Amino acid sequence: MSCETGQHVRFIPMIEDYQAISNAPNSPDLNGKYLGIISSDFALVSDFLKEASYQIRTRGFSKYPVFTVCREFVPPVGQKLIGAGELNGNSWNYAASVMEEFVQRELIAPENVEVFETNYKDPDEFCCLFVFDADFASFVFIPFPEE
Repeated sequence: MSCETGQHVRFIPMIEDYQAISNAPNSPDLNGKYLGIISSDFALVSDFLKEASYQIRTRGFSKYPVFTVCREFVPPVGQKLIGAGELNGNSWNYAASVMEEFVQRELIAPENVEVFETNYKDPDEFCCLFVFDADFASFVFIPFPEE
């Protein structure tokens, strides 16, 4: 499978145990390797993502927007929103998706939809990111900066 840049995308396995990663912001692997990097890049694009989240919800596409984030390419989940370097010098690629697409593509097991919905944080205050980088893939809820 390849993506827009022509690079090959490895298969993302189904997330069978969503509950194990539902508290991803507290994961030691995430804190140690990604949280600072993601937070600084997120600050550059947060206003754009907040508006995109609002539009997804108010236009009735889904109650559960998810933004896929990766460094090298946009994985085959969602629609490309922001490429690396396209907005305020960001260094990650962002794509817009919804929980339903993750279920359809068998990345979230159907039996874990209720767990996902229960753990989903207020989209007016938090952005749901699906961080995909090399051998790491996890959901992250990161707060939007206060205005």
